[in-house]
Amino acid sequence: MNILNLPTLKLIPAIHKELEIVKLQFKKNDEIIALLRLNAHLRWSKTHSSWYVPYEPKIHSKIFYWLKNIAYVDYTMFVELKKESLITQKIEDNDLLKPKIIELCNTKKTKVNEFEKWMLAKRYSKNTIKTYVEALVLFLKYYHLKPINEISNHDILNFNNDYIIAKKLSGSFQNQIINAIKLFYKITENSVLQVNLIFRPKRQKILPNVLSKEEVKSLLLVLRNIKHKTALSLIYSCGLRRSELLNLKPSDIDSKRGVIIVRQAKGKKDRIVPLSTKILELLREYYKAYKPSNYLFEGQLKGQPYDERSLANVLSQAVDKAKINKPVTLHWLRHSYATHLLEAGTDIRYIQTLLGHSSTRTTEIYTHVSNKELQKINSPYDSL
Repeated sequence: MNILNLPTLKLIPAIHKELEIVKLQFKKNDEIIALLRLNAHLRWSKTHSSWYVPYEPKIHSKIFYWLKNIAYVDYTMFVELKKESLITQKIEDNDLLKPKIIELCNTKKTKVNEFEKWMLAKRYSKNTIKTYVEALVLFLKYYHLKPINEISNHDILNFNNDYIIAKKLSGSFQNQIINAIKLFYKITENSVLQVNLIFRPKRQKILPNVLSKEEVKSLLLVLRNIKHKTALSLIYSCGLRRSELLNLKPSDIDSKRGVIIVRQAKGKKDRIVPLSTKILELLREYYKAYKPSNYLFEGQLKGQPYDERSLANVLSQAVDKAKINKPVTLHWLRHSYATHLLEAGTDIRYIQTLLGHSSTRTTEIYTHVSNKELQKINSPYDSL
């Protein structure tokens, strides 16, 4: 009984984003809202139109303490529902309830499988198929109680706000989700969802990360293993993507013409890149030592491509040895290649071709990180 005549706040168990939560239900009260906003444990859910907190043992006692003398906390429904086992997992004190694993129904599984087969028939890349299927499954699990043909544009908006943005996931991840949903619903009939009205998040304009020539040189000099040195040198000297390097075959090296043939790269495109004489010498030394059979760079199993995680580890160790205090990735070497070409005066249209870009607009981003012209500009501070 509310003997203090305080506003009543009810605690109600619920499920939100596959987690057990406790909703805080009360009539609009500015004092309560102001206090809730200050509490890092509490969050607002648009889906439930309510403040909530993740369930944990004795959570009602904590809420009672947070709102002491501000609201009358009614947790009778919470206790009754708990007794009726609506909170389904038995846990020890101070252990958070583990998230439930939600399985797609057979109808949705079938639709996802059909979508995957459709992409295979259209010859989408393995990475694209994997990304789209995982993104679609995540979205359909979020609306596991709703049939596919009843999901609307409003549901996508809620998913973006209550899942992607609430979890502070990246804009690129949001774009992947949107791409998967748009493609899936484009080939799915009997849907209330209007594909053309699905919005995309505004793309962030992020400059590529670039190493100086001195940093690249110090990075390659610390490599003692000929295989590791050749692999990283090839990425930088030819501006290759990681997958392009790992898919190279010995026959792709045309030493007589002085080029490397990059086959079926991003966008299912072949291209050729120039092969420097220094790299050719390094490749010959490497080939004599390892004698690769199927792929140019093979792993421990003969004939199998080198593992991409191992290559990333090689780079990470080299960065540490070279004492470069930057979070360098393999793609930084490709960015550095393009920027250094631009700074050396290479026409941007040639760089576009070498990198395999479909449009010069993609390549033009390197003009923003090239310091060739910037160094000619004198700061007004110097003339003070």
